[in-house]
Parts: sequence; C-alpha cells; structure tokens
Amino acid sequence: MQAIGFYIIYALLWLIAWLPLCILYILADILYFPLYYFVRYRVKVVRENLQNAFPGKSREELRVLEKKFYHHLSHIMMEIIRMIHISPAELEKRITYENPSILDEFYEQGKQVMVVVAHYGNWEWLAGLPGATSYHTLSVYKPLNNPYFNQLMKNLRERNGTRMVQMKRVVRVMKDAQEQKRLTMNCFISDQSPVWEEVQYWTPFLNQDTPVYLGIEKLAVRFNMPVLFFRMIRIRRGHYKVRIIPLVMDPSTCQPHEITDKHVRILEQIVREQPEYWLWSHRRWKLTKRKQAEWNAAAK
Repeated sequence: MQAIGFYIIYALLWLIAWLPLCILYILADILYFPLYYFVRYRVKVVRENLQNAFPGKSREELRVLEKKFYHHLSHIMMEIIRMIHISPAELEKRITYENPSILDEFYEQGKQVMVVVAHYGNWEWLAGLPGATSYHTLSVYKPLNNPYFNQLMKNLRERNGTRMVQMKRVVRVMKDAQEQKRLTMNCFISDQSPVWEEVQYWTPFLNQDTPVYLGIEKLAVRFNMPVLFFRMIRIRRGHYKVRIIPLVMDPSTCQPHEITDKHVRILEQIVREQPEYWLWSHRRWKLTKRKQAEWNAAAK
C-alpha cells in the first residue's frame, strides 16, 4: 500500500513539475491558505519555536512572521517539485555564487574543503552546486523514514552530479577520496537535530539550549579541511545568491567546540536578520537537557 500511495503521488508531482515556475508560484500562493488556515501544517511547532526564539516580539509581530514563513514554505515546496524536471542550465541561472574564487583558490592548492549549509532559503537547490565548481561534491544526509520518498529525494539531489552519502558512511567515503587524491567539497547541514545517543554538546541558539552535532568539527580536524559557510540569500522569487564565508582556515589550531560555535553563531545571526526563510516547522528543540537527563536515567 505504501508503494501504491507513493506512485500515485509521484505521478501527480511529475505532471505538476512540467509547469513553468511562474505558474507554480501562483499555485504556491493558493496552497498557502489551506496549508496555514485549514491543514495547519505544524502550526503549533512553528508558533512555539518562534515564541521561544523571539521572546521580545509581540503576538502581532510573531503572527506576521509566522505567515511570512508559510508563504515561503509554500514556495519552497513548489521549487522542490520543479526539481523533477529542472535542467542544470536553469538551476545555474537561478543560483549565483557571489565569491566562487574562494573555492577556486582552495582547489588550486589541492585542498579538500568542508562546507556548512542550513535549512535556510532553498537548500535543496544547492544540488546544482557541481555546475559551479571543479570539486567533486559530496553531501551528507539522514535517510527519510519512507524508503520511496527517500529514494526520490536522493535521485533529485544527485541529478546534477552531487553524491549523497549517509552519515554512517561519511568517514569511509572521505577517507577513500583522500587516499585517491580526489578533491571533494563535503557539504553538511548544520541545524540537524541529533538523536539522544549522539548528543555530545549543547550551545545557546536562538534563545534556547540546543544540542548540536559535532561531526562537522571532528571531520574538519581529522582531515584538516578548511571550513566554509554557504549563506543563501533570497534575491527575489525563484532566484538566490550564495555568499561563501570562510570560517576556519586551519582546523588544527582550533580549541574544542570552536568550529561548532562558529557555524552556530553565524547561522543564528542570519536567522535573526531574516527569520522567515529558516525552516521553523522543523522540531529543532524536541530534545532538552531535562529530557536527556530523564532518558539517561531510564537507560541505566
């Protein structure tokens, strides 16, 4: 039944994806109303996240921000659907890189690099990154629970040359690339929420204690990779710009948690400047220190 449901939905999405983006954005504006007012997709989660992140904002300000987020979310959904048929040439036109010379310099020096991105703007369109660099692009991901939709998203992300690597295999893949002297750009999502067993570090983020993966930091140090943050900026509907921000040039000189704190702080700054473009429907704070202590006590 799960497979039948997937193929019915996919057939519908496949047809919709042939529509030009200008039409898809009209559909997105229509979708906003049932998504927000009737289905109320994760409204409780979004509302709680915004209230906790911005305690100084009034109820009216938070509602305006909430509605802006759902408008953006409906647009992102249509942009992701369009990925089924979007060409590499069109994708390259819709995402520009402000300062790609930074990547060129590291490539000429023969260095692999670590790239930090977040659920901000349209992170899925970064699948077109291989067309903008000489690097082999690796992107680390956590599989979706539904195997059919997981394979669909993996296929969409790999269409332009990105290699998707599961988190549990990333060390082996990066080690192989280093041994084969294959220059890779290794992309990690910075705002994933870890599971209980993997919580090793907490840091303040948007006014809340937040558990953060240390994988970016550990791998950067282990493989001695410069760390870059890709800041995605929405220029207008359907067009984005990526600003490449150097975070750490020599990880071996960093103190423990320094790299992690740097990429968390810069994301926090970006979200505070234009919060409507972050993924507020994500249950980013489902883990708390209190819940972790209860879980640890129960596990003993």
